[in-house]
Amino acid sequence: MTKPSSPKAALIVIDVQESFAQMPFWPEGIHAPFQQALLKLDAGARAAGVPVVHIYHVGRAGPFLPESGFVKPLPWLPGAPAVRFDKHTHNAFTDTGLDLWLRRQGVTKLLISGIRTEQCCETTARVGSDLGYDVDFVSEATLTFPMTHAGSGRTFSAEEITTRTELVLADRFARIVDVDTCLAGLVPSSKQ
Repeated sequence: MTKPSSPKAALIVIDVQESFAQMPFWPEGIHAPFQQALLKLDAGARAAGVPVVHIYHVGRAGPFLPESGFVKPLPWLPGAPAVRFDKHTHNAFTDTGLDLWLRRQGVTKLLISGIRTEQCCETTARVGSDLGYDVDFVSEATLTFPMTHAGSGRTFSAEEITTRTELVLADRFARIVDVDTCLAGLVPSSKQ
């Protein structure tokens, strides 16, 4: 009896771009634990032969405009992804070619990381799940910022927002994992 093969995975790194460093809600130092987690995830994925996909948000104003010069990786993000896609929506799939590229590579599992946890990362996880991919949402390798609710005036911490994202994704759209758990489930590409 042969052991079933593990799904072929791809690491999706969403919006880890200079644009965010230009925003007023980007305080220095907030990204250090996120940076360490993402670097560990990236290194582990590459070591296992998992393709790394960079997604960048291209917007209509400010530092997300292509001509701003900020739609490029944060300086510490390792370069040379397998492929790069630019998006104009909250998810990484709509009108980008990502789905077609993944299917041509035989990828069936997505490892979601990047900036903002509850926005582009969560939305990509939901759409990816709806498209039939298995999704690992690597929370510690995502980053978000405090937000104030317009109606109540209450400010929700980044931790509260991340917890809410985990709550609504778990067992519906994604498996919630930390970096070590995610990496433990990867099979080197020669064995995939």
